[in-house]
Amino acid sequence: MRKLSAKGLKWLKGCHLIAAASWIGGAISLLSLYFLKAGVTDGSELYGINRSIHHVDMNIVVIPGAIGCLLTGLIYSLFSNWGFFRHRWLTFKWIVTVSAILFGTFFLGPWETAMMDISGRIGIASLHDSAYLWNQRMNLLFGSLQVTLLFATLFISIFKPWKSVKG
Repeated sequence: MRKLSAKGLKWLKGCHLIAAASWIGGAISLLSLYFLKAGVTDGSELYGINRSIHHVDMNIVVIPGAIGCLLTGLIYSLFSNWGFFRHRWLTFKWIVTVSAILFGTFFLGPWETAMMDISGRIGIASLHDSAYLWNQRMNLLFGSLQVTLLFATLFISIFKPWKSVKG
């Protein structure tokens, strides 16, 4: 298969880094926005925070960054000498990327959407609603875990530990 030139690889690396920065930075922003809820006394304000979280996640940086990482990773694997599973650290990155996208799609995103919907319906009473509090707790716990895993993946990408797979 045809390989990218050195200049093409540099452009691809730049795009990959922008996508990774968007994904990780967006995820940190989502977690930071949760702490704005601490002093909220108005239902519209609570809904606004939840809607902002949802918007940053779905439309602006997190999902576009995650998809960008996946697509640029695919291009790297197909059109460079890196391949998909040639190095254990690269296999780890594939597992984390796909798992994080799937977990975000099937768990983090729905928990976040539920918080937005509940706070839109019942306002400030959401802060005493068991469904809202459960979704918030799960999102904060597993969102924090996902950000930690994304940071680990970033440093694994930099240090490239573990030797190449034979073959």
